[in-house]
This record gives sequence, C-alpha cells and structure tokens, in this order.
Amino acid sequence: MKFKGLVLFGAIIMTVSCGQKNIFQQDWDTPYGTAPFDRIAEADHIPAAKAGIAVQKAEIEAIISNADAPTFENTIAAYELSGKQLAKVTGVFYNLSESDATESMQKIGEEMTAMLTEASDDIFMNPDFFARVKAVYDDMSSLDREQQMVTKKLYDRFVRNGVSLDAEKQARFKEINKRLAALSQKFGDNLLAENNAFRDEFGVTVSEYPGFMASCADRDLRERLFNAYSSRGNNGGDHDNNAIVLEIMKLRTEQANLLGYKTSAEYLLADKMAGDPETVDKFLAQIMDASMKKAAEEIASMKKFMDADIKAGLLPAGSVIRPWDWFYYAEKVRKAKYDLDESETKPYFQVDSVRKGVFHAAEKLYGVRIEPAPEVQVYNPTVQAFRVSDSDGSLLGIFYADYFSRSTKRGGAWMNNFRDQYVDADGNDVRPIIVNVCNFPPASEDSPSMLTIDEVQTAFHEFGHALHGFLSKCRYADVSGTGVTRDFVECFSQFNEHWAFQPEILSVYAHNTFTGETIPAALIEKVNNSLKFNQGFMTGELCAASILDMKWHELDAGRLAAFTDAQSIRDFEVQACRDMGLVDEIIPRYRTTYFNHIFNGGYSAGYYSYLWAEVLEQDAFEMFVEKGVFNPEVSKAFRETFLERGGSEEPMTLYRSFRGADPDPAALLRARGLE
Repeated sequence: MKFKGLVLFGAIIMTVSCGQKNIFQQDWDTPYGTAPFDRIAEADHIPAAKAGIAVQKAEIEAIISNADAPTFENTIAAYELSGKQLAKVTGVFYNLSESDATESMQKIGEEMTAMLTEASDDIFMNPDFFARVKAVYDDMSSLDREQQMVTKKLYDRFVRNGVSLDAEKQARFKEINKRLAALSQKFGDNLLAENNAFRDEFGVTVSEYPGFMASCADRDLRERLFNAYSSRGNNGGDHDNNAIVLEIMKLRTEQANLLGYKTSAEYLLADKMAGDPETVDKFLAQIMDASMKKAAEEIASMKKFMDADIKAGLLPAGSVIRPWDWFYYAEKVRKAKYDLDESETKPYFQVDSVRKGVFHAAEKLYGVRIEPAPEVQVYNPTVQAFRVSDSDGSLLGIFYADYFSRSTKRGGAWMNNFRDQYVDADGNDVRPIIVNVCNFPPASEDSPSMLTIDEVQTAFHEFGHALHGFLSKCRYADVSGTGVTRDFVECFSQFNEHWAFQPEILSVYAHNTFTGETIPAALIEKVNNSLKFNQGFMTGELCAASILDMKWHELDAGRLAAFTDAQSIRDFEVQACRDMGLVDEIIPRYRTTYFNHIFNGGYSAGYYSYLWAEVLEQDAFEMFVEKGVFNPEVSKAFRETFLERGGSEEPMTLYRSFRGADPDPAALLRARGLE
C-alpha cells in the first residue's frame, strides 16, 4: 500500500507539471534515443528532476518492501535499474550546464544540486535499504565477479555516506553534503566569471594562454598576463574563491572525522588504487625530484637565450628567468634544439582533420567505424554528432564533439555521458551517448581552427575516455565504461594520446590546410623528438599541483582552524611549494583558488591520478612497442581486458592479466625523458 501511494504521488507530479507531461517524462521518438534539444526548455529541468526523484523513491521503496529474502537480483540489480528517469534528466542538464553555463542555468544548477544531494542522501542513509544490501554483501560466494564488484561498490557507498552513524551525526553529514554541493557549484561559477574577465581584459582565453605567452616578446605584458592568470579566484569581490576553499576543506575534514578518519585525504583515498596518503606522497616525491633535476637543465638552456637578449639591449642587465618568461624562452630553445615552430605544424592540425585522425586511430586499433549522424540533433550549432559502430555494424553508441570555446563554457576539456551503457530489464544492451567537450579556438574570418601539438593530444586524450565508454560490455551501469576508480580512469585517455603522432595515423589526417600537402616525414620526426622537451617544467607543474592537492587534504581540523583569510592560503601555498622542492621559476599548474579539479571536479585528493595512471599506460604502451604498435592481437587484448570490462574487476587484476606483471614505476620517467 505504501508503495502504491508513492507511485501515485510520482504520477501526479508527472501529469500536473506544466499542465502536461514534461518532455523528460515522454518517450523520445528520436534517433537512438538521443535528446530532442529543441523541445527542452530551461523550465523543464527542475520539474523533471522532482518527478524523477519521486519515481526513484518509489522504486527504492519497492525493493525495501519486498517480502522475499534479499538477493542480488531483487536488491542490487533492482537498484541498478532504478533511477533511469532521473538519469535521463541529469544526463542532459549537467552536460548542458557545463557547456552553456548561462546565469539562468547556474541558478537552476544551484537548486538542482541541492535537490539531488538530498535525494541521494535519502537513499544512501536509508537503514532498511542498507540492511538488504548488507545481507547480499555478506554472502557473495554465489555471485559472478561483476556482480560482486557491483555489490561491493554499492555497499561501500552506503558506508562512506555515513549510514552507520547515529541520527545526530547523520543529520550533520547530510547538512555537510548539501553545503559542499552548493560550495562546489559556486566555486565553478566564480571561476568561469574569472576566466571570462581574463579574456575580456587581454583578448586571450585561458586555453590560449600558453601559446600566447610562448610568442609574446613584450616582457611587461607577459608579467601582467601571468599575474592575472595565476590570481584567478583570488581578487576579492563577488568571484573570490578563498572563503569557499576554506569552508570546503573544513567541511570535508569534518565529514571525514565523522567517519573515523583523521583527514579528508585518508577518507578519500581509502577506496582508490593508491589506498592511503603515504603511498601517494612517496610516489609524487620521486617524480618531483626527477622533474626538478631536469628543470634545472631547462633553466640553464633558457638563460642562454635571455643573456643574448640582455646583450642585444632588449632586457636590463641582471635579468633572470621568472615564471612569466618560461613559455617564451622555452619556445626559443625548442626552435633551436628541434628546429620546430608551431606555426609550421598548425596548418597540418586543422580541427576537422585532427578529429579524422582521432577516429582513424580508433578504427585501426579496435575495428570500430565512426560516421557522421546528421539525423541526431545537437545542442549547439558548433557541435557535431557521430554514430559509432563495431566491425559487425552493431551500434556502440552516439558521440557528440563539442570542440570550440564559448564564453558560457567551463574551462578545460572533459568527457561525459548523456547515457551510460547497461543491460536493461528486458536484456537489451543499452548503448551509451557520450560527449567530448574541449576549448579549442574557433575559426575566425582570417583563419580556420588550427590546433597546437598539445591541443592535438587533448583531442586524442578525451576520445580515449569516450572509447572506454563505447567499448563497454558490462551489465550494470555503476561499473560500465569509465565507472572505475579515479586513479585508474585516466589510464585509457592518456594511453590514447600515443596514437596522435604515429606516422601511420598522421599520413591519414595531417594534411596542410592551405596546400593539401601531407605532413613531411622530417616534420613528423621533429614533432616526435620534441615530445620529451620541457618535461622538467611540464611534469613539475603537474606534480606540484598534485602535491598541493594532497597537502590541502592532509590537513587535520586543528591545522585548518588556523586558516582565516586569503593570506593564510597564500602562505600555505608558498610553504608547500618550498617543502616539495619546486623551483621559483615554476608554479603549480593550478593554484588553490582556480583548482577546479579538486574543488568542483571530483578529483579531491586525486589529482595525482594523472601521474599514477600514466605509469600504467606507459608500461602498457611499451608492450605495444615490443610487439608492434598496431599489432592486432595486442589491440584485441587491450580492448577485451580493459575497455570492455570497465570496473567489473579490480584494476590491478585487470592490469596483470594484460601485462603479465605489475607495471614498472620507471615507465613514466622513461617516457618523459626524466631518467
């Protein structure tokens, strides 16, 4: 009776919302079940989310009310199939809100985030539901491995969300969850505003910053840009992130304390491959040491070019390399050392050609086919849709390429799902709908969109994530595709970067935009020789950001209480950089107030994941080099072992089954030329 009442309540919401069924409660008679963006209004999101929450609440209540003893099928599998209506709403909303973060969408996001956080807590603090999940978890001997992994993941989610706390502590845990969600949203909104202010002041987007700095001969202007870029979120006023950071960190630590952990790092790493802060700290320290030794050599090389400018009267005597000089003088070294100028390579990397190369590499490695899907509606005129098929013609999924920067788009690049891969109640394999979002420069009246070497790697990187989703062959959404631990997921995106500059791939896509000429072998050699260039800086700034992330999350409540203002944050950063051995000429890739990954992006105490995963993928790639980079048997094994299995097995078990051994920690140093 209780269940029927909840279903009725959900039905009432669906039918009265806006006087008729909301677009999200209707069946989408569209190609492949893709979103009909032209029929979705901003006003639809909140009512649809409320209706979806009500439906999932009824679905969960049905699981709890089942008189039969808990089993995998009637509890875990039933949960896995719940919430699909809500997922339909959130899949669209969060993708649109990240790529088109208008002021109105930001306001909707604030309400949506609070509502969804509360709904999630209602599920994962429900003692009756947890009792059924625990009953299955306590006896998993009859389950297959994927079912065991799904059960464990669900059980851990309850435990890590405080289901075992008493009522008072649970209430506080819920308050913290809700507040953290709001603060993270605000951090991201502030950073978008700061990024736009930077662009408006200098006519350079944050994505274009490295390239501009490399070519800007005006040292005073470089210094102004550096100071503005590196102080985003730290300028006072409405978009300052200092107070938000401190509140986030204090709340995260309090939440960890409620669960028995001393620091948020201990809590956040407990379910990752690394396992604990000490392991991560030791791992990063070794990389930082190697990168700073290389950075010292790079500084000496750059200083020779600076000294030549001093001698020519372009700089005053006594000038030394400062952070705003690095890109500029590193580019001079690169041109001299490798005879490589990005103005020479860019014509071969027009964005549509690069996308062709990204697709061709996937086709060559895994036998997939990728074709334009003009029948699929897109959410912005610059977005393109594609159908991804397997070698037998069966559908693998739908891909959206959203490559160009917009003033309402968050900075950076990412992959996300509009729909996950899973097997539905009727046994149908539901295929994913995936988007890659980047911030490449759009074409202008004077020039097509042409990419830097780094941007080419970004395109391949993000499609590596997409392949992880498209090739998934799991039964349950929670472990399908990229549903793996944070320090494993970047393995496959970074692995895919290896194919960007393979001669066989370049010959297909790298044709001069203006002449049609295929990229010359000599230029390919220059590009590949240059990939290990400047790795003291590149690795050092990445490692420094990873250590800064860990330093924040290793603070206990007592130490955090001493932080009171923006200056205390700045002092903490300075000391952290000094302690890690970072040279004065380099700053962390992200300073605290614009470190979106850890304060709004899910990488809390997890930014090390890029380097951790790189050890795995570099070691795996060495196997490809040993046996042939396009060896079909190795590619097949890689696909079947990793890309098809998602999180259905422990990461290291999968890795050992592919490689036959543990990864070699030195693989990263070798690949980056730091040994």
